[in-house]
Formats: sequence, C-alpha cells, structure tokens
Amino acid sequence: MESVKKNDDRPLEYQSEQGSLNIIGFWTFLTAEIALFATLFATYFVMEKAGSNAGHPPSEMFELWLVLVMTFLLLTSSFTCGLAIGEMRKGNVKMLVVYMIITLLLGAGFVGFEIYEFSHYVMEGVTMQVGSYWSSFFVLLGTHGLHVTIGLFWITFILIQLKRGLTPKNASKLFITSLYWHFLDVVWIFIFTGVYLYGMVN
Repeated sequence: MESVKKNDDRPLEYQSEQGSLNIIGFWTFLTAEIALFATLFATYFVMEKAGSNAGHPPSEMFELWLVLVMTFLLLTSSFTCGLAIGEMRKGNVKMLVVYMIITLLLGAGFVGFEIYEFSHYVMEGVTMQVGSYWSSFFVLLGTHGLHVTIGLFWITFILIQLKRGLTPKNASKLFITSLYWHFLDVVWIFIFTGVYLYGMVN
C-alpha cells in the first residue's frame, strides 16, 4: 500500500504521480461540466423570456424560505468539505471523516428539500409538460440535483476506502471530490441568483 511520504513538502494529494495526473485530468473534465451547465443556463434564460409558464409564474411558485434553506445547506457543506481537506493535509483522519460526514448530511438535506420542492410543484400542477419555461427549469435544477446526488455516493465510497488508511492515492481521490463539490456550489450560486432571486422579482 502506498504510504505518506514524510519528507515530501507537497500537499498529500500531489505526492503520487498518478494522483497528480488525475487531478489535472479532472480539471479538464470540469471544463466539460461548465459547458453543460452553460448550455442549460442559456436554454433556461431563453425560455424565461420567450417560453410559456402556462399561468404559473415563478414569482408565485418560488418560496424564499425554502430557497434560503437549500442555499444554507449546500454552501455550509462546501465549508465543511474545505475543512475536511485541511484535516487531510494534516494527516488527521478522524476529523477528516467527521467533516466529510457532516458534508454528506448537509448535502443529503439539500437533496431532500429539492425533492420536496419538486413534489410541491407537481402537486400544484406544475410539471415539465405544462410549459417550456418549467421544462427548462426542471432540467436545469434536476441536472444539478443529480450531480449533487452522485457526489454524495462518490464521497461515501471514498470514506469507505479510508478504512484502509490515508494514502496519497485516496487523498487525491478525496481532493478531486472536493473540487467537484465546490463546483456544484458555484453552480448553485448562479441558480440562486439567476433563477430564484430574479424569478421572484419578475
């Protein structure tokens, strides 16, 4: 098993050649994710201007308290994820696991509230079929929610691997998941401002 190199001044996740290459490769992957979400945002804003909401304007459907709760959960999870990476670089596996479990719980709470939000809309008769605006809304928010769900499983699998000990190999995996998680938080900030806040005032 690959061990931590005590005389290596580089961050733990960069102490293996494969780990460094994987991190570089993941940055390339994120460019594709940026393109994906940019396309979804562009479609959403076109439908917001020219599409039909079938008599269900977002200003009447969006609930501020719910959006604020989801934002708090996801942004706080990004903070705890960052704390986990800091503990990882110190070699403190116990606190690393604690912070990542908190990240998982916050992320799961976010997904739970998003499911509640979608089910509420459906109960009000708002689905992907009622208008082009809501179709683009559900695709954008659903794609982001799916990514968060994937992230939850991804982090869980890596935490299971940590039972064998902290190595540069699984440290690079954990660092990559943190990049992924922070990326999703950035996307949510755009959703929060461009979709929800803008939708509430128009």
